[in-house]
Amino acid sequence: QDETGAYLIDRDPTYFGPILNYLRHGKLILNKELAEEGVLEEAEFYNIASLVRLVKERIRDNENRTSQGPVKHVYRVLQCQEEELTQMVSTMSDGWKFEQLISIGSSYNYGNEDQAEFLCVVSRELNNSTNGIVKEPSEKAKILQERGSRM
Repeated sequence: QDETGAYLIDRDPTYFGPILNYLRHGKLILNKELAEEGVLEEAEFYNIASLVRLVKERIRDNENRTSQGPVKHVYRVLQCQEEELTQMVSTMSDGWKFEQLISIGSSYNYGNEDQAEFLCVVSRELNNSTNGIVKEPSEKAKILQERGSRM
């Protein structure tokens, strides 16, 4: 402690940035070149239990991801009209992620108004197994598969 009452903490400032941001925002934000283990050390030093759990979880997830090999994705292209777009994007579930929106113009007339049409590209990680254990599809996926098989 100096004459003004300030404390000197002799720690690496590189790893203090994510700690400070976590305390400010409650989110863990890391640069790609920053080692998660270094942030974990700092979180443990400052005794921030919630951040320690979060960093350990992220390290564990990264280890699982690399042990499974490269991540594969499945893509879908959905055609929709302007009025359906918001609902479609907001109701995506089961791991589907919005990738790209492509305008294909307006070829249909509804009354006096043209409706713009779009192609919406969505993707999902293709993970059928984790550590050799086959994942069961969700209940929603099972219902949709059953309906699709009846068509």
